[in-house]
Amino acid sequence: MSRTGRITLLATGAFAVLLAFAPAALAADGVGIGGPTDDRKVTYWAFGVMVFFVALVTVLALVQMRLESRKERLRRDLERVHRPAP
Repeated sequence: MSRTGRITLLATGAFAVLLAFAPAALAADGVGIGGPTDDRKVTYWAFGVMVFFVALVTVLALVQMRLESRKERLRRDLERVHRPAP
């Protein structure tokens, strides 16, 4: 087995162990470090997740727009420099 395969297998195993023990982490009698869960906490978490993804999509769209404009500008410059002779 190659080194990359061993590292991938080790990382996958470690991730599986972490997922297996995650529910019991930092919890006593079903109450985690954030205290008991109520509707308000769940609602605020849901709004936070929505805001995060809206911001992520907006930022990534702006990055894509900038990269597309840069690509078009470079394409125009290359066409201008390498224009075929009439």
